[in-house]
Amino acid sequence: MSMYRNRYFFLGILLLLIGIQFRMVESFVLNEKATRALARISKESTVADNSGIGAMLMQIYPNPTKRVAPPRWLGLSMIAIGAVISCHALAIPGPHRQE
Repeated sequence: MSMYRNRYFFLGILLLLIGIQFRMVESFVLNEKATRALARISKESTVADNSGIGAMLMQIYPNPTKRVAPPRWLGLSMIAIGAVISCHALAIPGPHRQE
C-alpha cells in the first residue's frame, strides 16, 4: 500500500499553516544560541565582541538576540504552494481495497 497521498496531503497542510503563520507575524526574535549560530554562519563579528564596551553592554543586555523579519511574499507563496500540493494529493488515487 502506497502512502504517497497522505504524505503529499500532510506536506500541503503543513506548508499552508506555516504560510499563515508567516502572514500573521511581523518578525521573529531569535534566542542567544540561534543568534550566535547565525553570526557564525554569516561571519559577522557584531555578536561576539570582546572589547571593554562590549563587556559593559553584555552586563546591561545579557542575551544578544537578532530580529528576523520575513518578507511579506514568503507567507503568501507558502500558502499557495501548500494549497496546490493539498489539491494534488486529493487528485491522487487512494488505496484500493480488495474484497
